[in-house]
Amino acid sequence: MNVLITGTSSGLGDGLAKHYLNAGWQVYGISRKGNPELEAHPQFHFLAHDLSKLEETPDRLAGFIELIDTFDLVILNAGILNEIKDLHNTRLDEIKHVMDVNVWANKVLIDVLADQVAEVRQVVAISSGASVSGARGWNAYSLSKATLNMLISLYSKEFPDTHFCALAPGLIDTGMQDYIYNLPDEEAFPVVKRLKKAKGTDQMPDGKKAAQKIADAIEKIRKMESGSFQDVRTI
Repeated sequence: MNVLITGTSSGLGDGLAKHYLNAGWQVYGISRKGNPELEAHPQFHFLAHDLSKLEETPDRLAGFIELIDTFDLVILNAGILNEIKDLHNTRLDEIKHVMDVNVWANKVLIDVLADQVAEVRQVVAISSGASVSGARGWNAYSLSKATLNMLISLYSKEFPDTHFCALAPGLIDTGMQDYIYNLPDEEAFPVVKRLKKAKGTDQMPDGKKAAQKIADAIEKIRKMESGSFQDVRTI
C-alpha cells in the first residue's frame, strides 16, 4: 500500500506518516524540512520541497513518484496560518501566500498525480472548521480552507474513479497552536481564547494521538459522498 503525505516534518503529518509506517505501508513524504526519525525508516521516502514554489513543484514531484503506478491514499496535509488579525488589516500579499500553500499547491499536486499515476484511489485534503465558521481573525486561513473544500468538490466530479474528501481534523496540538497560545488575549478574537484553554488538555491531542483518529475517519469517509466536506468530530 502506498500513501503520499505532505507536511511530514512535524505535527499531524508526522503522526500520520508514523501511523501508516507502523501499518506496513510505503510512505512518501513531502515537506520543507526533514524529519530524521521518519527518514531512518526503510519504508519512508522523502522529498524536501517548499510547496509554495509552485512552478518548481511539477518537475520535483514527477521525479519523486516516477516509479509509482498506484497511490492507495494521498493526504494533502501541509498548510500555513497567517497572523491572527482582522481581514481589513491583512495585506493582499499575505493572503496570496496562504492561498498558494493551502490551495494552489494542492491543485498542482493533484494535477501531476492525475497525469502521471495510473490509479489514485483516495485523496483527503486536511481542511478546517474555520472553512465554515467565519470566525473573526482567521481571514486568509478561512478563505483558503473554504476554497480548498470547493477545489476538492470540483475534482471529485472530474475524477470519479478517485474518492475525494476535505476533512476537518479537529483540534491538534501543533506549532500552529503554539503561535496561537502565545497571542495576547483580545475580546475581538474569541476563538483564540477557546484554543488557549484547550491546549494541554484531552481536547487538543498531539499529532501522534490525533493521527489514529484521522486514519479511522479516512476509512469511514470512503463510504461517504466523494467531494464532500466532513468533520472528524461528527463522523
